[in-house]
Order: sequence, then structure tokens, then C-alpha cells
Amino acid sequence: MVVLLGGAEILFTLRAPLPVVLHIGMQGLAGYLVPTVMVLCGLLILFNPAQRLFYSIMALLASLASWVTSNLGGFLFGMLWGVIGACLTFGWVPDQPLRRGRARREERREERRARHGKAAGPAGA
Repeated sequence: MVVLLGGAEILFTLRAPLPVVLHIGMQGLAGYLVPTVMVLCGLLILFNPAQRLFYSIMALLASLASWVTSNLGGFLFGMLWGVIGACLTFGWVPDQPLRRGRARREERREERRARHGKAAGPAGA
């Protein structure tokens, strides 16, 4: 989501009034292509999380490329949002079943809680 917002912010700054826009680098096709790639990566991360590592690397590269192609990366904000979002996506792990060792530990904890709960109930009555 953060990558999507970063790309949208860069696209928005490309449409800023002329006195506000800094003309740095290529303002042609690359100026619109890089933030569009960021927006697409943001959408694909949301709707296809199985491929999140590839999309996060592509979003990171596009965010860094926006420094040169798109008004200093959308006046730094869009580039920073894209980089932060790509890093968060790279470290994100969707819900997964517990591994065998952790599942066993959880079962043992539940058994202990059940034993202590049953033993304490009748003794206190």
C-alpha cells in the first residue's frame, strides 16, 4: 500500500504547475513510466502476495530510478514512501501454518494449561 501511495504521489507531482516542477533528468516517457511501474507493483503486491519478493525488488528499483526521472523522486516523498514500502514488503510474511517444532510447543503449553486449570478447579471448591 505504501508503494502504491509513493507511485501515486510521484505521478501527482508530474502534473504540478510549471514553477513548482524541477526539471531534472528525462521528463519524457521515463518520467511517467517509472511511477506507473511503482503503482503496478503496489497493486500486484496487494493482489498477488505470493510473488511479493519480486514485486518489492522491482518497486525498490523503480523508487530509486524516480530520483533521476521524476522530479527528484516526487520531491523525495514519493521515493521515500516507495523505498520504505518495498522494504516492508520484502520482510512481510503472509499467514502461514506453524512449523512442526513450534506447533508441538504450542500443544504442550495448551496441555499444561489444561492440566493446571483442571487441577486447580476441584481443589479450590
